[in-house]
Amino acid sequence: MTFENIYSELLELSNPEKAEHSGRFFRSGPGEYAEGDKFLGVTVPDQRKVAKKFKKAPLNEVEKLLQHEHHEARLTAVMLLVYRIEKAGQEVIDEVAAFYLKNIRFINNWDLVDSSCRFILAKFLEHRERQLLYDLAESQNLWERRIAIITCYYFIKKGDFDDALAISELLLHDDHDLIHKAVGWMLREIGNLDLEQEEAFLLEDGRYKKMPRTMLRYAIEKFDEDKRKSYLNGHI
Repeated sequence: MTFENIYSELLELSNPEKAEHSGRFFRSGPGEYAEGDKFLGVTVPDQRKVAKKFKKAPLNEVEKLLQHEHHEARLTAVMLLVYRIEKAGQEVIDEVAAFYLKNIRFINNWDLVDSSCRFILAKFLEHRERQLLYDLAESQNLWERRIAIITCYYFIKKGDFDDALAISELLLHDDHDLIHKAVGWMLREIGNLDLEQEEAFLLEDGRYKKMPRTMLRYAIEKFDEDKRKSYLNGHI
C-alpha cells in the first residue's frame, strides 16, 4: 500500500476535461483563492473508492499523497485519514490528529477542510480544552480560519453550541466570502436544532445587521419567508 499504488489508481481514473472544469470550479486561476492548484479530473465517488481500498495505508505513504501537487491526491489523503479513525480508539485518533496538524498547510481548499476537520480534529478535541480552534480562528490563513468554524459542526450535532457561537463572533467581520458561508452554515445548523439559540445570537447587539450579507443569508436560509425578509430588511 504505497503512495505509488494509490496515485497510479487516481491517474487511471483521471479525465482532462473534468480537470479543466475543476480548475475553474475551485478557483485556481491567477489571484483566486486556490491559485496554482492542479487537478487530475477524478470524481469524488471514485476518490472515495480508492480511499476505501487503501484505507490501511501507512501514514508515511499518506503523507506523500497529502503533500502532492494534485488536488485529488490531497483529497484522497484526507479521506484515508477519516476512514482510518472511523472505528478507532482515542490513541489512533490522537495520532491522526497530530499528523493532520503537522500537515495543515496542505489542507488548502474548502473541500479538503470540510471533508476532514469536522471528523478528525473534532474527535481529537471532543473531551479536551479547545483553545486550538480559537488560535486557528485568529490565523491569517483562510483555510485555518475555516477549519476553526467547520470543526464545530461535530459539536453542534451533539447539541454543544458554545464554541461555534464564540468562533462565529470572532469571524463575524472576516473579509472572505468562504468564511461568511461557513459561519452562516454553522449558525443555520444551530438553528435547525435550537432556533431560539440562533436567533438570540443574531439579535444580540444587532449582529444580524452587522454581519456580511452572505453570512446572514446562509444563517436564515431555513426561516419562514416573512421572518427571512424581516431579517434581510433589518426590521426585527
